[in-house]
Amino acid sequence: MKVTRTAVAVTAALAIAGLGTTAAVAAADTQQAAQECQPGTLKATTADLDDGQHGMNHEGTYLKVTNTGDVTCAISGYAGLALEGAGHTAIATDAEHGDTYFAQDPGEHQVTLEAGDSAYADLEWTHTGADSADAHYLQISPTGSNSHSTVPFAKEVDNSALTVTAWSDTPPTA
Repeated sequence: MKVTRTAVAVTAALAIAGLGTTAAVAAADTQQAAQECQPGTLKATTADLDDGQHGMNHEGTYLKVTNTGDVTCAISGYAGLALEGAGHTAIATDAEHGDTYFAQDPGEHQVTLEAGDSAYADLEWTHTGADSADAHYLQISPTGSNSHSTVPFAKEVDNSALTVTAWSDTPPTA
């Protein structure tokens, strides 16, 4: 009986030590994973990549977000968007997440950005004249927070409605 109890005690001690090692490795992996990009480290712009996103009263462009910080960080999900009129007046904006007329939504996933790297999303709207908003600017919040970039955006946007795909490390395509 004594041998069995000793064997059980040794086995238990090894198992606990192994769990400690596993926990330490998991903690190290978590620390090495990219931290969420912090406000002020991302610059958002629009980017026409010469693929002509025009057709059947639909128009589109790419959103591009660049890590201007010094450390690797990560983003995921969808950009927050808001239209502005002349003089930067707010326009109530309906931003839908998903496939656009021009590109499939890659779905929400983490995109790791080293310093200087960029991520992309596809942005689309229609311009038939149906209750259209006369936009002059577009606010782009890469992480959906209050931190945003405002870019020129002189477009007629039906019903103030935009559709955007999730961020991806390459421009989303059809």
